[in-house]
Amino acid sequence: MSEHEGQGWGRPVVRLKPKAEARAIRHGFPWVYADELVTDRRTQGLTPGTLAVLEDGERRPLGLVTVNVRSKIIARMLDRDPEAEVDEAWFADRLTRALGHRARLYAQPFYRLVHAESDGLPGVVIDRFGDVAVVQPNAAWAEAQLPALVAALTAVKGVGTVIKNGSGRARGLEGLAEEMTVLHGTATAAPIPVPMNGATYMADLMGGQKTGLFFDQRENHAFAARLARGARVLDVFSHVGGFALAALAGGGAQALAVDASAAALALAGQGAETSGFAGRFSTRQGDAFEVLEALGAEGARFDLVICDPPAFAPSKPALEAGLRAYERIARLAAPLVAPGGYLVLCSCSHAADLHAFRNASARGIGRGGRRGQIIHTGFAGPDHPVLPQLAESSYLKALAFRLDG
Repeated sequence: MSEHEGQGWGRPVVRLKPKAEARAIRHGFPWVYADELVTDRRTQGLTPGTLAVLEDGERRPLGLVTVNVRSKIIARMLDRDPEAEVDEAWFADRLTRALGHRARLYAQPFYRLVHAESDGLPGVVIDRFGDVAVVQPNAAWAEAQLPALVAALTAVKGVGTVIKNGSGRARGLEGLAEEMTVLHGTATAAPIPVPMNGATYMADLMGGQKTGLFFDQRENHAFAARLARGARVLDVFSHVGGFALAALAGGGAQALAVDASAAALALAGQGAETSGFAGRFSTRQGDAFEVLEALGAEGARFDLVICDPPAFAPSKPALEAGLRAYERIARLAAPLVAPGGYLVLCSCSHAADLHAFRNASARGIGRGGRRGQIIHTGFAGPDHPVLPQLAESSYLKALAFRLDG
């Protein structure tokens, strides 16, 4: 009889090393790192995504985990009950709880339905676009359990189509291949209109970035719109219109959207036209740093400038270079703000915490010859809940500065 079978669990057993901190797991931390787990031959032989019972160094059960020996996060907590059955009913329970929260927040079904560990589904992101759900199974266990997840998801009232977006850095870290496919129902190649903050955004669910739209900035878009009344607005790293369309919905006089992607700007233009903003909206394609430098040389000035770049510091090794990039963005953007105007700077890098990002932004503004005050600090919306024990779940920061003359 093997050691695994001898525990009486009916499934493999993995164990923390004697000096590993079991207390953090008991208090809700959802991950076990590779150097914290005993990796004997049996554990090394587990197929990525295998469900196993996690025990502490004294062989006391901590819960049910999924194991991937190819990942630095070697185990992820799924359930405190080591005997839990991960089946359609298990997924349905978690989806029902997640849906109840979102349905209370939003009158229309456009939101992040599942935010990974924070909603009890480690590595799983689900964004909802009306009757279409886009799933990102970014962990090996989720890939293996997709049939049960999809069955539970299609039982959610109003969801008729499920798209799998199997792309991104996280899947690579789990050893998973990239794939985009329709798992249930039928999908159209046409962009889907998404009402948000008084504007209509066009989301390309099959060919756009991530799931097609960034719901996490919804609350920050709304705050920026309050600053935009009668303003000339510059939205850098605009994607499909992001802050620009919200600003126009809030009464902005003009908005210029800047992005490197022609496809994203085309969708932004469609959104502006659908929203009735076409006459006040323009685009400029190009590298954001180069466009900011060019606008500075042209003497351009705006009442509200927003910079919402991709993650410059996606991991700790990239932190220093990322902070330098955030500082450079602030340095180039600050001179474009008219006296008494506003500068909104964003970071979606979990490796750069709020303190580090705020310092980099302030340094950049100072190097740009400006001074200012922080009037607002924003985070991801409530459909992106934060797991208190997991700092990585609180990744988005938005700082609004009012600059002096």
